[in-house]
Amino acid sequence: MHHSPEGTTYLNYPKGLMSWLVTLDHKRIGMMYLASVLFFFFVGGVFALTIRLELFTPEQNLLTADQYNQAFTYHGVIMVFLVIIPMIPAAIGNFVLPLMLGAKDVAFPRMNLASYYIFVAASVMAVATMFFGGVDTGWTFYTPYSTQTQTATTLMLCAAFVAGFSSIFTGLNFMATVHKLRAPGQGWGQLPLFVWAIYATSVIQVLATPVLGLTLALVALERVAGVGIFDPALGGDPVLFQHFFWFYSHPAVYIMILPAMGVINEVIPVFSRKPIFGYKAMAAAIFGIALVAFAVWGHHMFTSGQTALVNMLFSLITMFVAVPTGIKVFSWIATMYKGSIHFDAPMIYAFAFLFVFVIGGLTGVVLATLGADIHFHDTYYVVAHFHYVMVGGTLFGFMAGLHYWWPKFFGKMFNSFLAKLSAVLILIGFNVTFFPQFILGIQGMPRRYWSYIPEFTALNQLSTIGSFVIALGFFLALGYLTHSFFFGKKAGSNPWRALTLEWESESPPPLENFRFDPVVTHGPYEFKGERV
Repeated sequence: MHHSPEGTTYLNYPKGLMSWLVTLDHKRIGMMYLASVLFFFFVGGVFALTIRLELFTPEQNLLTADQYNQAFTYHGVIMVFLVIIPMIPAAIGNFVLPLMLGAKDVAFPRMNLASYYIFVAASVMAVATMFFGGVDTGWTFYTPYSTQTQTATTLMLCAAFVAGFSSIFTGLNFMATVHKLRAPGQGWGQLPLFVWAIYATSVIQVLATPVLGLTLALVALERVAGVGIFDPALGGDPVLFQHFFWFYSHPAVYIMILPAMGVINEVIPVFSRKPIFGYKAMAAAIFGIALVAFAVWGHHMFTSGQTALVNMLFSLITMFVAVPTGIKVFSWIATMYKGSIHFDAPMIYAFAFLFVFVIGGLTGVVLATLGADIHFHDTYYVVAHFHYVMVGGTLFGFMAGLHYWWPKFFGKMFNSFLAKLSAVLILIGFNVTFFPQFILGIQGMPRRYWSYIPEFTALNQLSTIGSFVIALGFFLALGYLTHSFFFGKKAGSNPWRALTLEWESESPPPLENFRFDPVVTHGPYEFKGERV
């Protein structure tokens, strides 16, 4: 095997822009994903702030009703398909997974690079729709509107279709990597829980994504060729679209949240200086969540005219998601119990994750209750619940992971005080933005509306102010992380004193990950009796 020269890292060897663009190194591909995802996060965030500014008063402030629908659609499509779904698996997972397994790379490096370029192609198509009349269907592309609207919906459907292939390739690659490339001595019981989470996510990606791809292809077919599938005027059934769409999009919620849980599984033991509580139960819970994910899609459709029996079954199964999720939350708390907790930035994000995710989960149980859902359906209560789980869950998980592995990515430490300040700002801003939306929903404010009755003004203004506090927190993070990248003090190979394999390598790692062949001799979280 060819070894890179001493003293070089994956960042500077081989040299040159072309070596990055055609690289087969999983670490570089992960970094390119990271840059792309953060760019789209910025774009999606700008749309979010635009929406919140428009809703600052009931009158028109910035956008016409039509422009509002488009801003709303772009915010949803960009955030779901180009940010939250690839955020942890494709960016952090790509970098960290092979290192955690003691592998030199993923199983199929060329497929890995292809999945990135497919992602780029999909994002270019999605952004191009802005120049061809925009898209105004909402991110869910609900029929029959999406089959009849005169906007650039067909191109956007193709973009989401193409993005699906990137997801499937990444999932297949990770599964093969976990099966075939583990270091000697690393059985399934020695895998870090982050690896379990990415593995379960990959299974969902591979099984659920094709359903969405085919569904969107059928909508495009109906638009282009007038085939009657979903449009009642052509003899189709619009509710059929909802079944297809949510059969993917509910598991997609777990594609977003499982990797975040995986990150929290790594952060909490390290910053509590204690092994994870209930390793086997935690691994089983990850698969429990993935399994139940496929059987609950009908809870999005309680008001669509399903029979009472079907509604009752979906309600019951949805409540069942709380069991494996509860196991995880209680295990995290038990891990911290009597630990020696260090409040570094990754740990603050882990706390933030626990706080908002529990609120998101409990309000999900409310929405799974049939009587309550009839009242809350399509109100801001759903918007708030969705953001507490997705943004609160995935985004805080991502930020925890970004700060935890930042020294490994770039070999530099960031400003600890500013990182903590930024985390607190984002957490406060998040709750100020989305908590009032629960109250708005209970009072009956419908979601997706461009205007509202004057009684809702105060809570909407509070929500808008919160969204700018979040933006402030993220700009602060951008500032100190950029400073760290150029001027940060050097990180050792293991600044957090963690026990998983990626910390055995240098920071940043050399091209081939390890300058020796790693052998696993202990479980992933055995903090040999230390209490520091």
